[in-house]
Amino acid sequence: WDRWAGLTLLLPHGYEGQGPEHSSARLERFLQLCADQNMEVVYPSTGAQLFHLLRRQAKRNFRKPLIVMTPKKYLRAETSRTDELLTGSFQHLIGDPQLDAAASRKVTKVVYCSGKIYHELNERRISSKKSDVAIVRVEQLYPFHTALAREIDARYPANAKRVWAQEETRNAGAFLHIADTFRQQLGIDLEYIGRAPSASPATGSEHTHKDQQEKLLTLAVGPLGGSGAPAAGPHSNGSPS
Repeated sequence: WDRWAGLTLLLPHGYEGQGPEHSSARLERFLQLCADQNMEVVYPSTGAQLFHLLRRQAKRNFRKPLIVMTPKKYLRAETSRTDELLTGSFQHLIGDPQLDAAASRKVTKVVYCSGKIYHELNERRISSKKSDVAIVRVEQLYPFHTALAREIDARYPANAKRVWAQEETRNAGAFLHIADTFRQQLGIDLEYIGRAPSASPATGSEHTHKDQQEKLLTLAVGPLGGSGAPAAGPHSNGSPS
């Protein structure tokens, strides 16, 4: 229609054990609407990223709709330093800041993720003392920055396992979209780690939620203490739950 639209949606999204209506902004449905550079869909992991994202939206010399997943938990937590707000810009993808070049060459698994789950994955990596797992954040899901993704992925050994970890169910969240993107644009087949397919966005039981989340983190990074095997639960490449 030759009309610019700067519509910006900040949609509550993130699994916290509070039931279906508190968990999902239906990220997968927005991604299904994406084509021809018609909108931007993002799931920022820090306050600085959100700040630079909104600043970018306001200062651009063009307008298009911006869809933002905003987890409730990290709206109440400090995830950025003041200098990160004063300098820099929005990053489409963020390589693992915990690993230097030497450590990156020893990685055996690269966990790709988006948004809130990064913080839980990183906390599990610290508590389990895993030094061979890299965690890479895809902050902008569409349009996808292929060149940056290729540059970041090249930091890690070619034989390292590549997985996508998400807290949403397999038929929801970003997995189906991002797996196709990685396969078509990067030649990478991502293994899936997350909840099993479900007709409901999330369980209504906080106990079940915590059990599922624990198994997800164990599959993606490792168990607390760095030993043991995960019990059945969230899917890893479609294995039964």
